[in-house]
Amino acid sequence: MLSFYYTPDLSAGSFRTTALVHSLQKNTTKDMHIDVVTTLPNRYKSFNSEALEYEQHEKLDVFRVKLPPHQSGFIDQSKAFVKYATKARLITSDKDYDLVYATSGRLMTAVFGAWISSRCKAKLYLDIRDIFVDTIKDVLPRKISFFTNPVFSFLEKWAVNKADKVNLVSEGFREYFQSRYPKKKFSFFTNGIDHEFIIASNNAIMNQTNNEKLKVVYAGNMGEGQGLHKVIPELAKRMQKHVQFILIGDGGRKPELQAALDKAGCTNVELRPPVNRDDLIDAYNEADMLFLHLNDYKAFRKVLPSKLFEYAALSKPIWAGVSGYAAKFVKEEIENSVVFHPCDIDDAVHSFGDLIIKNTARTKFIKKFARVSIMDNMSDEILNIIKQDL
Repeated sequence: MLSFYYTPDLSAGSFRTTALVHSLQKNTTKDMHIDVVTTLPNRYKSFNSEALEYEQHEKLDVFRVKLPPHQSGFIDQSKAFVKYATKARLITSDKDYDLVYATSGRLMTAVFGAWISSRCKAKLYLDIRDIFVDTIKDVLPRKISFFTNPVFSFLEKWAVNKADKVNLVSEGFREYFQSRYPKKKFSFFTNGIDHEFIIASNNAIMNQTNNEKLKVVYAGNMGEGQGLHKVIPELAKRMQKHVQFILIGDGGRKPELQAALDKAGCTNVELRPPVNRDDLIDAYNEADMLFLHLNDYKAFRKVLPSKLFEYAALSKPIWAGVSGYAAKFVKEEIENSVVFHPCDIDDAVHSFGDLIIKNTARTKFIKKFARVSIMDNMSDEILNIIKQDL
């Protein structure tokens, strides 16, 4: 199992892979063994969590690669991946696997998984969490993406065609992949709600605002993909009398966000560093509503942010700047939530007035998207692929 992030790191990939490993451990037979090849916690430079480079458990070995210090820029991330892949190649060089699983928010983990499966003549299961070819085209300057896109398109095609099964984490990815790979059959095991948030949903509280400013909490990455630096400063200024923003996290655009807040003279925005899950749940409980935003890129119209699942479990009103499939999902699945077009301040202010400031028990949503059930179904599919050759 190849995953760039794994517990105790803070990321959607970490939470997803950890839950899947637990499910596989629970469902595998005694003669099956799992190797997880991942990294030491590195998601946020400002969040440190101790972890061992090697852990041994029943039916499970965890290998964590130590990465050099890096930022979230494209070059730094590329260097970090090369370090990971180089060490992971050594870790797996003398192993003979029946199946290689790779979960990929960025394309190269999938490509690396395809390479290892070819070397071992093993089955390949790809879990695709983002359309890298689409995203990189929007994020990188045109002069660079003009040259890089054909290369990444070729690598994507090679990896996907090698796979025995491909899971897409968002239904919004369906059209892209089915049009490019019409002979492939795809699964759709989404992200989900972890046990901690299901427990927290039973104890969710609503603050008594007493005419004070409403506390609006955002928690997560602060990078180009979220575009907080484009929306929060002006939105906070417009809502200064009504809203106090609390933004929890880190990322490549956090300095730019801070600079934009200072320039706008915002006094109603508090930036906090990343926190562990217990403290995060406390912060959610302190909130009157939860905020989400994706940058206004065409590629993001296909994604389904994992943050929506934990937000929805906490019963709070949700104020989401998303479009495309994510907007459709929010409108159809999550009660007491509103969407506005990304980076559109007027639309954000207008939609704010449609929220009801109260807790909303989303029992059906929690039952439908409990992570443990989704991962149990996914692990069954993975094990069935292995058993076909046994």
